[in-house]
Amino acid sequence: MRQEVERARAAISEALAGRSVCFISSGDPGVYGMAGLALELITEEEAGRISIEVIPGIIAATSCGSMLGAPLMHDFATISLSDLLTEMTLIEKRVELAAKADFVIVLYNPKGRTRTEPLKKAWDILMANRAPATPVGIVRNAGRENASVVITTLEKMLEQEIDMLTTVIIGNSATYRKGDYMITPRGYHLKRGNTPKREEEKNER
Repeated sequence: MRQEVERARAAISEALAGRSVCFISSGDPGVYGMAGLALELITEEEAGRISIEVIPGIIAATSCGSMLGAPLMHDFATISLSDLLTEMTLIEKRVELAAKADFVIVLYNPKGRTRTEPLKKAWDILMANRAPATPVGIVRNAGRENASVVITTLEKMLEQEIDMLTTVIIGNSATYRKGDYMITPRGYHLKRGNTPKREEEKNER
């Protein structure tokens, strides 16, 4: 952390020296990753001297989504709560607009040891725009041996353990919980027996 520019420059320097270089970042290098930084730093003259390939990876949203079931079956937005490179006012605006547009919201970099305020601010915005019972999935250490998965509600979200190794997925107005899974309906017309319980209750009123 905070040495990304130095790492990118070192990788470019090694490549220009004729070496094959793999510049690694977690998830997908083009999603909150290192690909953009490397491409920004390299000059047009340098780019003409080496061959660059960006290899896609699996982002936290989809890896964590698979561990939760199918929470990303409809439109979703990913928002990083890190204010190191983005002003907090802009982050708050993005959270608010995504919440009002009823996107499923995936929060990256939600909380550090000393950086706790962004998550609380985001939660306040979400509580003002979403039902307290909205399902929320919290995945820590996805893909690692000590991975953990919790499904809770928006109202109780902050009671869970959340850190920089955590991805938080907040459902939209249609997302529901079925046992150990979070599901966001895509909109298929299903038989009544497959309709989510809260939709059945709504239809019976």
